[in-house]
Amino acid sequence: MTVPGRRSSTFIRLLRSGFTDPSAAARLLDAEALAAVRADPVLLDALGATADPDLALLGLVRLAEAQPSGELPGLLDTLVSAKPLRDRLLGVLGASEALGDHLARHPRDWLTLVTYEAADLHPGLAEFESGLADAHDPVALRVAYRRCLLSIAARDVCGTIDVAETAAELADLATATLRAALRVASAAAPEDAAQCRLAVIAMGKCGGNELNYVSDVDVIFVGEAVNGTDEGKGIQAATRLASHLMRICSETTVEGTIWPVDANLRPEGRNGPLVRTLASHMAYYQRWAKTWEFQALLKARAVAGDPDLGGQYIDAITPLVWQAAERENFVSDVQKMRRRVVDNIPAAQVDRELKLGPGGLRDVEFAVQLLQLVHGRSDATLHSGTTLDALHALAAGGYVGRADAAQLHDAYRFLRAMEHRIQLYRLRRTHLVPEDESDLRRLGRSMGLRTEPVAELNKAWRRHASVVRRLHEKLFYRPLLDAVAQLTPGETRLSPRAAGQRLEALGYADPASALRHLEALASGVTRKAAIQRTLLPVMLGWFADSADPDAGLLNFRKVSDALGKTPWYLRLLRDEGAAAENLARVLSAGRLAPDLLMRAPEAVALLGDPEGLQPRTHEALEQEVLAAVGRAENPEAAVAAARGVRRRELFRTTAADIIGSYGTEDNPAEEDHGALVDRVGGAVSDLTAATVAGALRAAVHSHYGDTLPTRFAVIGVGRFGGHELGYGSDADVLFVHEPREGVDEQEAAKAAQTVIAEMRRLLQLPTTDPPLLIDADLRPEGRSGPLVRTLSSYAAYYRRWSLTWESQALLRAEPVAGDADLGDRFIELIDPLRYPMEGLGEDAVREIRRLKARMESERLPRGADPTLHTKLGRGGLSDVEWTVQLIQMQHAWAEPGLRTTRTREALAAAHAAGLIPTDEAQILDEAWVLATRVRNAVMLVRGRAGDTFPSEARELAAVGRYLGYAEGTVGEMLDDYRRITRRARAVVEELFYGA
Repeated sequence: MTVPGRRSSTFIRLLRSGFTDPSAAARLLDAEALAAVRADPVLLDALGATADPDLALLGLVRLAEAQPSGELPGLLDTLVSAKPLRDRLLGVLGASEALGDHLARHPRDWLTLVTYEAADLHPGLAEFESGLADAHDPVALRVAYRRCLLSIAARDVCGTIDVAETAAELADLATATLRAALRVASAAAPEDAAQCRLAVIAMGKCGGNELNYVSDVDVIFVGEAVNGTDEGKGIQAATRLASHLMRICSETTVEGTIWPVDANLRPEGRNGPLVRTLASHMAYYQRWAKTWEFQALLKARAVAGDPDLGGQYIDAITPLVWQAAERENFVSDVQKMRRRVVDNIPAAQVDRELKLGPGGLRDVEFAVQLLQLVHGRSDATLHSGTTLDALHALAAGGYVGRADAAQLHDAYRFLRAMEHRIQLYRLRRTHLVPEDESDLRRLGRSMGLRTEPVAELNKAWRRHASVVRRLHEKLFYRPLLDAVAQLTPGETRLSPRAAGQRLEALGYADPASALRHLEALASGVTRKAAIQRTLLPVMLGWFADSADPDAGLLNFRKVSDALGKTPWYLRLLRDEGAAAENLARVLSAGRLAPDLLMRAPEAVALLGDPEGLQPRTHEALEQEVLAAVGRAENPEAAVAAARGVRRRELFRTTAADIIGSYGTEDNPAEEDHGALVDRVGGAVSDLTAATVAGALRAAVHSHYGDTLPTRFAVIGVGRFGGHELGYGSDADVLFVHEPREGVDEQEAAKAAQTVIAEMRRLLQLPTTDPPLLIDADLRPEGRSGPLVRTLSSYAAYYRRWSLTWESQALLRAEPVAGDADLGDRFIELIDPLRYPMEGLGEDAVREIRRLKARMESERLPRGADPTLHTKLGRGGLSDVEWTVQLIQMQHAWAEPGLRTTRTREALAAAHAAGLIPTDEAQILDEAWVLATRVRNAVMLVRGRAGDTFPSEARELAAVGRYLGYAEGTVGEMLDDYRRITRRARAVVEELFYGA
């Protein structure tokens, strides 16, 4: 009978001991099985010391109630009198629900925790083999495996062994289990065992002696026929043994499963034979293997089966592993591997992913393995399959800074400990940090965090993940700086040869020059050098992520030399998170943007302003240009001021385009490529219009003061009028004037001619800026006609002589500068020509088709690939634009939406009006956008215009990166371009030619 007040004091004590449900705990303590020990204060204190006291008590009651007759007193007596047993047993019960279930099913297995000998504290492979020796079938093997696992978990949760020792013991247990499974499989098929030699090679974490509690065990099988046996039959026998071994470990029985055995790391993966001979393995690795396969072989270890055959395999593949960094495609393979994994994690899980997420275990493992591949070819001390051992060797050799290695070591151990405890709870394969509060509480307490376990766990986890994220890149690059900057005394540094090897492995084509740039930037004791040493490790990683890291680093040095003495430059890069990454992307994406920045280095400030990359309006640009022109002392100074604005704004546009196309760590690449193209076209067209307006104002002012004797307007045509200018496009224009009242027509014409000549002279003055060429060849009569006409002269010409092609050219006419009223009246004049009432007659349609066909046959440059020419090639810009323009001339009189100078707007309007089916409109739009982006990319990369893909490999790769293709996939890019434009051409044949 409960004494009044007794329950409340027990309740309070249970709460203080860490129980979350004291009422349920009190009922469990009252269980008959615990009658002999329920009043023992030692028991309650021991339960309170576990990760989950409620779970530990429930498991203890289940174990006690399951004891065979007469054996319960022995359990309880040992429990209260032997502290080592008490701590181990209750520690396991409080951390693992799955092992509690095992003990309830096998109640005598607790006895494995009683002994406390030296061998029991640190068992090796021999002890685990002994523990599995009596298992002769899959069910018995599972029970024996769990019994051994119980002892490892007990030592782990009590702190007898650390996380690295736990992982090593789990790998030893896996080795013993594979050997036992092969023994069972051989006993079941002795005739197969007699025909072959079979070696089991552990890979992954098992091979590296760093296994988790629950993980796939990665293996490769090597087989040989025994003497006198046909090789084919011998390999078939070995395959049957290997398959049986996998089933023994992987299949679910009444005792559950052990773990999956995964052989997918073998040559050709799932598509390859399960077992190969040693010669077959070597033939594959020497001829077909990819870099990631050699990375995986870093951890290869012979663990079961024929030891001589396993040893021969390891001896044979080891030299290949350490020669992998010399392979032709090593750099591109590495860059692909560095960008992998995180993209494949579901968005809802990425923040809880302990292994594959940013700052996770894979980041550490990958970084260490890559550095081993780069430097292990000349340093055998790095030849370890164990991550922490390899990290220690890298630090000892100077390949990783000691402080960085220490931080990474601590972070990795913490994250692995979290992973172990998460998996131990239910013995399930997972790398996700739980969301439930009770699960987080148990996890935190199991890690020794007792005051505020959930808050402390989250804080520690985020801190260590942040360290990994920060050091993941720094790990590669910081020692490069130490090698050239001669910093911390007493620290082992990379040799020049090792630094060059690392830069080469990361994509730098000229490591010697790169090291000189690093030395110039980071050497010395100045504050500037100190900030550069902080920035460069990350900057170098961003450069390496581009198609031309060398150019990125060289350009960064040039900008830093130009701005190094300004107080704000390095502070901007250091303090504004986006500025440094944006700058790295811009400097390594090609020639145009860096060239613009070199001529206006102060424009780098735009990269740190959240609004700095937004295009400015036409009105704002024109106002700034005209104000600058108005302040100039002469026309040359005026146009120089206009060019200065153009230079800065071109940089703004190119930078926004590059950053939007590449994406950054915080902002992924723009998925709407059409929006990117529209922004570039609109920004460059508005900027060109403002520059033309400035040149016009300067020309008028230099010859006529404030008022020109004739009203004068500039009409943009072609891409200029369509707001579709690219970086390398000429400005196609028409000039129109109208004499002011009382002014002689000849005097007015002379004034207009003078202004045009002066505009052209000013815009063609020698400069390092991208040229701005004004082209008036689309005027009436072409080059044979007068450069400028009056409005009435245009009206007379169009009324009498206008040809169909001239009406088509006017579809994209729009006033861009000069007298706005005159420009509007010019548009009123040409609207009936470009949007003819009742559309085009059959003769006019035939004439347009004939002109297009002639252009295709005559204007494509000799030797050009018609499938890759963006302007005149199959399915390119010309095909799409002529198709849209034909529809405009036929239907714009009735469909107001078609009365636009912009190709994509007109295409959308044609679709909305039912003139083009949805699929065909999308095909044409996709092809036009892609061709436009290729032209923009070529100009960004080469610094000069081009209508086809570059032939030089690095330039072609840079175009690919701009278009969103990973390193090494330019063939895929060209295939995609041909496929998309081929589909567009089929639509053009139907809609334009009526095929």
